[in-house]
Amino acid sequence: MTAAERLQEIRNGIASAAKVARRDPGDVTLIAVSKTRSAEAIEPLIAAGQRDFGENRVQEALAKWPDLLARHPGVRVHCIGQLQSNKAAEAVRLFDTIHSLDRPSLLQALVKEAEKANRFPAVYVQVNIGDEAQKGGCPIGEVGELVMAVRNSPLPLAGLMCIPPLDVEPSPFFALLANIAREHDVTGLSMGMSADYKAAVMLGATAVRVGTALFEA
Repeated sequence: MTAAERLQEIRNGIASAAKVARRDPGDVTLIAVSKTRSAEAIEPLIAAGQRDFGENRVQEALAKWPDLLARHPGVRVHCIGQLQSNKAAEAVRLFDTIHSLDRPSLLQALVKEAEKANRFPAVYVQVNIGDEAQKGGCPIGEVGELVMAVRNSPLPLAGLMCIPPLDVEPSPFFALLANIAREHDVTGLSMGMSADYKAAVMLGATAVRVGTALFEA
């Protein structure tokens, strides 16, 4: 299967899930998770019309995206991995959207660097939806405070993001994130990956992060 065919298959999956939920598939952004993928693997997806890509690590993204972006203006790069505050300057310069804001200190670092660079990426507040000690994310009880801090900052609030626990049915966690978003009058929901993006779309995802299904035949 070619990159274009894989991309079309995922877009069809998003459209069918959106139809079931009586949603407009145009309201769902597909983010191709390009971490560990080479520029040579990424370019066929760009050629097929994919415009949003997700990276986990700042250093890896810096190694390949400046050249890719120079060749393909209009492509957007998302930070979807945990972000250290000491990488805030590089993150602000490279990423259009950051999905992993999970603490006030990181927000402060991003705001400081954004003001220096005069570049203001949108941010999702990452929620530790399964209350997992080993996983990044803001505790559920602190979401409102962090959302308010973003709203009082110069960085646009894109929404909430979560990664459900492994090996557990993800739908209840997607539904919980959607409920938390409603409580705080937040509309953006970054949730769902290769194995569960359809369920996420049915439960309100506005951004899905798909890697394996897009890059591997």
